[in-house]
Amino acid sequence: MTFLLVLSSVVVSITVILGVIFKNKRMVERVSSPVKVGKGIIGFNLASLFTIITVAIISLIPDGHAFAAQTAAATATIAKHISGFPYIGAALSTGLAAIGAGIAVGVTGAAAIGAISEKPEMLGRTLLFVGLAEGIAIYGLIISIMILARV
Repeated sequence: MTFLLVLSSVVVSITVILGVIFKNKRMVERVSSPVKVGKGIIGFNLASLFTIITVAIISLIPDGHAFAAQTAAATATIAKHISGFPYIGAALSTGLAAIGAGIAVGVTGAAAIGAISEKPEMLGRTLLFVGLAEGIAIYGLIISIMILARV
């Protein structure tokens, strides 16, 4: 991992040095095609970045048996401490869905009353939109029931 840190530091340093060099107008005038040089620098940076990230990800892959043992121990420890979280999740899903439904019904209901006052034949359509807004609360309740069924 130290090797990756050193390699990425070298790449960043080279990029900064090349940036400082090419900031100088005289240096840019000496280069026959600054656009090609710039594309080459960007290509080098991207290639080195993806290489470093790939090597870092590969080096972080743990040993399978040791990782499974650590995961099982951590899961057992966490399971002792999270006995109340499903209830909090169920309460939040119902409560937040009810708040969202209340806001939606308030907005659509006000618009529906305005539309019905101008055109009474719009009653059926506006009730449909208000009913769809109320469905948000039902979805939250269904999620709560699903959460509590797993406890």
